[in-house]
Amino acid sequence: MAKRPPMDPLIVVLGATGTGKSQLAVDLATRFDGEIINGDTMQMYDGLPIVTNKITAEEQKGIPHHLLGNVALDEEPWRVGVFKTKASQIIREIRSRGRLPILVGGTHYYTQSLLFEGSLVEHAKRELEDQQESSDKFPILKGTTEEMLERLREIDPVMANQWHPNDRRRIRRSLEIFLTTGKKASDVYAEQKQQKRLNKETGSDEEEVPHSPVADGSTLFFWVHSDYAILKERLNSRIDKMARMGLLDEVKSLDEFLSRQRKAGNEVDLTRGIWVSIGWKEFEPYLAALKTGAASPEELEKLHDLSVEQTKSNTRQYAKRQVRWIRIKLASALSEENALDKLYLLDSSDVTQFDAAVSAPAIDITASFLNGDSLPLRQELSEAAKKFLTADSDVAGPRNIEFRQECKTCDVTLVIEEQWIRHLKTRRHRALEKKRLKNAAYGSLYQNIESTPGTDIT
Repeated sequence: MAKRPPMDPLIVVLGATGTGKSQLAVDLATRFDGEIINGDTMQMYDGLPIVTNKITAEEQKGIPHHLLGNVALDEEPWRVGVFKTKASQIIREIRSRGRLPILVGGTHYYTQSLLFEGSLVEHAKRELEDQQESSDKFPILKGTTEEMLERLREIDPVMANQWHPNDRRRIRRSLEIFLTTGKKASDVYAEQKQQKRLNKETGSDEEEVPHSPVADGSTLFFWVHSDYAILKERLNSRIDKMARMGLLDEVKSLDEFLSRQRKAGNEVDLTRGIWVSIGWKEFEPYLAALKTGAASPEELEKLHDLSVEQTKSNTRQYAKRQVRWIRIKLASALSEENALDKLYLLDSSDVTQFDAAVSAPAIDITASFLNGDSLPLRQELSEAAKKFLTADSDVAGPRNIEFRQECKTCDVTLVIEEQWIRHLKTRRHRALEKKRLKNAAYGSLYQNIESTPGTDIT
């Protein structure tokens, strides 16, 4: 069989924070004459290297890094559409120099928006991003989740049935799409799938059919993964190190910048950009107490320690969300493009074996990919790969959007089949179900006794 090297190769390095993504990206760029594009939103902001955990100049090893510290603090925070435009342009420029673009992503939503371009849903989202006053134009979007869900049921019952009743963000987004564009979100998704099917059936390459860098097989993914118990300790140690290196000084400098902006009459949106970074918002109570001067040294110390602990906790939760995004969101998108075979998991649990367990196999796989050679079986790289990349894992395929199950025993609603299966196996569900069946049995027995003539039930 003739070799078919990818026309426009792109390497994507993904994974939870603290797993070694940046190190692998540098190793690959060193070996294959590459340049790195940062996909972590917080690291796009200037300064604050400790708070955002930026890769140091020494760690970059002379490899060009793009979109790193390029957004000033007083600049309008970037939205996903801006990142997509800038990153796409940079990738083209890297290729024009005959070099390999390597995208290292921490904010997986940004990464996915770049890779799965041209969809009707993405177009609708970009339209919404440009309309800052949608909430003012449509007061329902400021209402309660129940009110928005009820309205969504009226105009788009298919979409309303897909989301969990408490999933405010997705309910609001689906309703906002209809109010802003006049099209139901469910119709938008249906049109997208119909267009993809038509494209595959006809092999059409017309301009209106979007090009996907994933569907044509030119993108290779590396998921750097660490066992959670090990990663938890690693992240805790990293936060302690950040505190020793001057985390508090950076937080104070950011607070001083905020004070200057407010004194100058400049409005700062604290719900976006660097202001939602982990390591800043957790210290706000401590900074407030510091300013008032009313807290005792002991109270200040307790607030400081609490801020550090909350930073650790939120970092761990963020790592879980990153992994979940890969296993469900990204994997579903890859499956729809028949590209799951391009997702490789590398186990970085043992940092002393990083070169052997992560960098070396990634380099070998990339070399085969660029040469157009056959790639190794993904499940054979490690036990972790075997666990997460098997047919019965979350990455087996796209989620069934029509799936919805209500557990009246536990009073929960689930819209993902894998979650429903896991829920049925939980200890809490089994205990409550056992209790329910027991009560039902007693109730039935009571009714039988009561209905029997001459039976004394007192």
